[in-house]
Amino acid sequence: MSITTEAELIGMKKASEAVAFTLKEMRKFAKPGISTKELDDYGGQILNDLGAKSAPYLTYGFPGWTCISVDNEFCHGIPSDKRILQEGDLINIDVSAELNGFWSDNGGSFVIGSDINEHQKLVEASREILHKAIYNIKGGVRISDIGFLIETEAKKRGYKVIKNLTGHGVGRSLHEAPHEIANYRDRFNQTRFKKNSVVAIETFISTTSTYAETLQDGWTMVGNKGGFMAQHEHTIVVTEGKPIILTEMNEIWN
Repeated sequence: MSITTEAELIGMKKASEAVAFTLKEMRKFAKPGISTKELDDYGGQILNDLGAKSAPYLTYGFPGWTCISVDNEFCHGIPSDKRILQEGDLINIDVSAELNGFWSDNGGSFVIGSDINEHQKLVEASREILHKAIYNIKGGVRISDIGFLIETEAKKRGYKVIKNLTGHGVGRSLHEAPHEIANYRDRFNQTRFKKNSVVAIETFISTTSTYAETLQDGWTMVGNKGGFMAQHEHTIVVTEGKPIILTEMNEIWN
């Protein structure tokens, strides 16, 4: 969507604060010994208390309130009673929701407890690259140039990017134009970021894979060559200068 009125900006801020607060609280609640279903129910209750509705559930009938992916799962992981979090697990939580007709999206990867499996370096790369990418976005910048920046920064650190997972426009629904904000330079994408547009920018930084494949459950995605991936995501408003980070409250950069 494009922000044209103060009321629209306020609406987007409220929806974004709901998903950002939920993600922040879920990150705090996540610990060894709890199931991903417990963690999801906790997040679902927060969204409900804020009057927000789960976007993946509303839009796709996803079997959970949030997407929770652990270790070799890259994204769209289904919360489960059987999946018990362990010390050192790499976990990704993606929270998106609708509130009063406005939709927002955010996510982040982090390590459960101590970093005994040495995932923190990958997590930091994803986080730092997202920061750099977002602060290079303004009206008129080519989407493919931001993709080039993300892939270049990943390569510098010895990592790859997932080419078939992308950021996207958001606002009046979960996925809007621009539909593909890729993590690499897509030479065929001549689109530019538009001032006042709302977009969800995501980094998909991986150790060995370059494509994500869907498992038999129809949701969970894993790497075509295995390994691990870290994702971070903010919903922003594009301006002529510094973007407005609508989901800043999730504190993934703190």
